[in-house]
Amino acid sequence: MAVPRNRTSNARKNSRRSHHAKTPKNVIKCSNCSGSCLPHKLCLHCGHYSGRAVISMKKDVE
Repeated sequence: MAVPRNRTSNARKNSRRSHHAKTPKNVIKCSNCSGSCLPHKLCLHCGHYSGRAVISMKKDVE
């Protein structure tokens, strides 16, 4: 089993991990209801995708 010969310094370890930062999700505006949704996904507010209704979203009537 391979064992490291020397300890990896904090600077070398952190510079290797410099590209591991999280990036915020890309959010777009729905063309039907102007709500926020993820690209290439169904709108969770109105049920539309690519300009057509995929599922019907029932509104809660009180």
